Amino acid sequence: MASSPPVFRFAPSPNGRLHLGHAYSALLNQRLAGRFGGELLLRIEDIDLTRCRHEFEQGIYDDLAWLGISFLPEVRRQSRHFDDYRRALDRLDAMGLVYPCFCSRQQVKEAVGRCEAESGMPWPCDPDGAPLYPGTCRDLSEAEARRRRAVGEPHVLRLAMDRALARVAGAALVYRLFDETGAQRDVTVDPAGWGDVVLVRKDVPTSYHLSVVVDDALQGVSHVVRGRDLEAATGIHVLLQRLLDLPTPRYHFHQLLNDETGQKLAKSRLSRSLADLRADGATPEAIRRQLGFT
Repeated sequence: MASSPPVFRFAPSPNGRLHLGHAYSALLNQRLAGRFGGELLLRIEDIDLTRCRHEFEQGIYDDLAWLGISFLPEVRRQSRHFDDYRRALDRLDAMGLVYPCFCSRQQVKEAVGRCEAESGMPWPCDPDGAPLYPGTCRDLSEAEARRRRAVGEPHVLRLAMDRALARVAGAALVYRLFDETGAQRDVTVDPAGWGDVVLVRKDVPTSYHLSVVVDDALQGVSHVVRGRDLEAATGIHVLLQRLLDLPTPRYHFHQLLNDETGQKLAKSRLSRSLADLRADGATPEAIRRQLGFT
């Protein structure tokens, strides 16, 4: 029996307009899907119901159509699938790997400050440079946690990293890295450096890490092409895949585009959007040529 074609996906968030960095990622996904005889999916990562807006989602469709990128007809919108993420979370909870954390950001900052003052040493940070959660709520009694949740105290749900790693002890935490020629090599990850990551946010009934792992599995994604800024986070994803008995896709991490100041293009910095470029007379051909997709 012939093997199934590889499945790629482009997964933007509708919390702003797409910029040249998104165009590069979408075009690279299109190129590699075509090169390897694969299919290309579009996923709308709209779990943040406060920041994501309909007009931004429509803008994604408009920008991608303007660039000439086509996808399989079915578009997965994460906001319609919170039940899928809840089921995955329930499995982790049943393993004893999830706990509620009632700390505000300010409280975490203060706890880290106390730890540094007591030790006289800088507190360790995760790969993104944020101080690791010091574990203030990790050992709350079940009764105390239940009481605080019952009265509606705001909280996140965290993964107990030490228990999670113990659960998969002996299993290789490895993913397959591929390049544009198809050459592959294995990469071993160590997610311990992320500490007790958040699986469910206070304002959202899931998180990026949990949702992306569940979605890639449910959509049969075999090849993930995304920016280098998410390379380190793949350690968390591989761990969650092992815990949930989900397949691990192959990964490729592409370059990030910078602005004239050397900073990464980002919606949060109001980087010039594709819509702005289009309004100023840019053509899809010019954008493709600028990004190296002639």
